[in-house]
Order: sequence, then structure tokens, then C-alpha cells
Amino acid sequence: MVCNSAMRKENADTNEETDLYSMLVSISQFHVDKLSSAHVYVRLQPGQTWDDIPPAVIEDCAQLVKANSIEGNKKNGITVIYTPWDNLKKTPGMETGQVTFFNHKKVRRVHVEKRINEIVNRLNKTKEERYPDLQHEKIQREKKDRKAAREGEFAANERARQLAEEKRKAEKDIQDMFDERNMRSNWRDHEVEDVNAAEEDFM
Repeated sequence: MVCNSAMRKENADTNEETDLYSMLVSISQFHVDKLSSAHVYVRLQPGQTWDDIPPAVIEDCAQLVKANSIEGNKKNGITVIYTPWDNLKKTPGMETGQVTFFNHKKVRRVHVEKRINEIVNRLNKTKEERYPDLQHEKIQREKKDRKAAREGEFAANERARQLAEEKRKAEKDIQDMFDERNMRSNWRDHEVEDVNAAEEDFM
């Protein structure tokens, strides 16, 4: 499963808080275009992008925001839009929960012809209401990120040390190969052999 959690927020104030929290993790936001609706946030696994969201998850999110839009739930043929969290733009004077986008090319649209009760019912049966301490989660995530960064730096340094050691040994082997103290000529051996052979012939 690409997405490890989806958070539905019931009111604009909570949406606003989640918009702030979304800066801490890789999240995509879904909501009904041009209509008031709940926001659905899809949290991705580390290293994944919004391009990796499976079509089935996109459909679930689209159905969920439609079902949680008073006006959108009554209409057929609505459009749901979604975008990465870092594309959400907040400007002065906007109402609570209202956002625009930095780059409209990074906004995707999903056509929802009608409500599919099977999907909505399944999601409602499996939903989990949570009220997380966002500040605590931020601190814990930052600790985790720092630890991962330290471990990555240590691994990189260790690998660099190993490569340097291997290079040093290889260079030493080459130097030893051309060190005169380690060289031995066999011309004297041949000379002795020739003398011994001559003496044997003479005898």
C-alpha cells in the first residue's frame, strides 16, 4: 500500500491545522473543486511522491470528499482536485481552510460522476478518529529525521574510509612490487649453474 494513512478533517479549523502539519511529511491534499468540502490528506511512505498514489486510493479519496461536501454530495458530475502539500498557497485575506496553489500545473483533477455508496460505507466502517498532538509528532519526526541523517552520514563516512583503505593497500602493493629490496635477479643462479656444469664435464 503506497499510502500509510488518510486523515479526514470535519471542519475548516482542523483543516487549517492539518495544512500546517502537512509541511512535516509528504502529503497530498484532496478536496471538491469550487465547493466547500472536507479535506482528505494522503500521507505517503518515505521516498514516494504523489505520482505513486494508486488509482484505487485516488478514487477512495475522491468519493470521501464528495460524501463530506454538503453541496457536492447532492450533485453528480463533480470535480475533485488534488495536489502535493507543498503546492498549497495561503495568502492574506483568505478564509479559514481556503487555499490556492503556487503552480496550477501541479494540480490534478478527477471526475466523479456519482457517489458510490459501497466505497463510502467501506471507508466509514474502517475510519479511525484520532486527535494527535501535532507539536509532539513534529518533535518526534524531527528526532527521527536527525537520527536517520546521522546514520546515513556515518555509513557514508565508513564507506569512504573503507575505499581509502583499499586504495592505500593497492598503492602499497604496487610500490612493493617495484621496491629494489624486494627484487631478486636470477642471472647469478644461471652463472653458478654454468660453472658447476663445466666442472662436472672437466672431471
